[in-house]
Amino acid sequence: MGRVGCALDNGAAESLNSTLKVEFVYRHRFRTRAEARLKIATWIADFYNVKRRHSANDGLPPVTFERQMIEKRQASTALLRAAVA
Repeated sequence: MGRVGCALDNGAAESLNSTLKVEFVYRHRFRTRAEARLKIATWIADFYNVKRRHSANDGLPPVTFERQMIEKRQASTALLRAAVA
């Protein structure tokens, strides 16, 4: 993290907000704030985090990327345990 006012501090959050607005909010009309909150939360949980590919994750959705990272970590841990044994 940089100093106060550094453009790189909130890069990931700003990217999410931009994508959310362009791909979802500006394309829908909401009757109430509660409806907007529910639909936006659903979009984030069901599409943005599960299906949408992210450049920071080598073009993979976050769920898939995290699953691969866990598998790699488990494999490397198993190799270390085998080497010690």
